[in-house]
Amino acid sequence: MSTKSLKKLQNERDGLLRELSTLSKLLHGSWVERYSVCSRPNCECHNGKRHGPRRYLVVNDAGRQRQKYIANEDVEVALEGIAQYRRLQKIVERITQINLTLLKELKHESQ
Repeated sequence: MSTKSLKKLQNERDGLLRELSTLSKLLHGSWVERYSVCSRPNCECHNGKRHGPRRYLVVNDAGRQRQKYIANEDVEVALEGIAQYRRLQKIVERITQINLTLLKELKHESQ
């Protein structure tokens, strides 16, 4: 691999590492929306029009799954946090690919 190609990979990695600092609102969890039926016998929810949605972020807390309620006014922020976590995963995957390539090339250069 040429020096120019190696430099391009290093620059891409540096850019990805800078992007990590912008992911300050990330949330690691699964999004759940629930609809429910209440205990009032004459409520419309018993005829198919359920209450909700109520939104939750399912997270791992000390090895156990926990559902954290997300208020309606916080839905956009929570969804952005989940999107940032997905972006984090993609960045880590790409940095890993770059580092493996660089490791292989540096090993070949030293031989």
